[in-house]
Amino acid sequence: MIIDTHAHYDDEAFEKDRDKIIKELPERGVEKVINAAASITGCRRTLELTKQYDMVYGMLGIHPDEVGELTERDMDFIAKHAEDPKIVAIGEIGLDYHWNVAPKEVQKHWFLRQIEVAKEIKLPICVHSRDAAADTLAALQEGHGEDVGGVIHCYSYSAELAKEYLSMGFYFGIGGVVTFKNGRKCKEVVEMLPMDKMILETDAPYLAPEPFRGKRNESSYLTYVAKEIAGIKSITPEEVILKTRENAYNLYKKLQNPV
Repeated sequence: MIIDTHAHYDDEAFEKDRDKIIKELPERGVEKVINAAASITGCRRTLELTKQYDMVYGMLGIHPDEVGELTERDMDFIAKHAEDPKIVAIGEIGLDYHWNVAPKEVQKHWFLRQIEVAKEIKLPICVHSRDAAADTLAALQEGHGEDVGGVIHCYSYSAELAKEYLSMGFYFGIGGVVTFKNGRKCKEVVEMLPMDKMILETDAPYLAPEPFRGKRNESSYLTYVAKEIAGIKSITPEEVILKTRENAYNLYKKLQNPV
């Protein structure tokens, strides 16, 4: 069954039917979901979802767009609650220069600080990077992100740069973009990556794969992502699902593997 390693079911897009959607996921082939926080409010809601649903796990962290008002008290909150047995990572954290909601230096400071938190509590990290290729790699090198490892979420750069992250031991989150007609770069990265370094993710409610592009995404749509990866790697969709599931358990040690 599928493990969706990155979704946002706390998002208001699911406000009207969240319970129904999550409860129906197992019959649609989804075994587990990791809900990724993006703000302090998101951290609290993620913790609530992990308590409410057996299949939902979580990661706690602050998205670069949300770091402008962060304090050390917030870091204490994340560190404390990341000890919860169902919190598997620190994320999503990183750099986003697309909108520059927060100044670059502020983003870099809190990215490095959250890497420190992950190292202190020995959890992997989930890295968000948009229009910030060089600075993201430099920050991970400066902060020794390889000490905890993790995943590059929704990777959008070149196959050549991906090799740098591979050398640091990072996994790559592959989602709906790989099915897009203009997703050539993502397809090239998937072609280059070894199968043991890929995990499936939706970023739901965002980035729904074809044929649902532009609509609300949800975890069961990962079957379309698996099919696309299978075509690129010349294997079956079932093999993709099985291997990415195994990879998710290898990366996120706190996931409960029933097998």
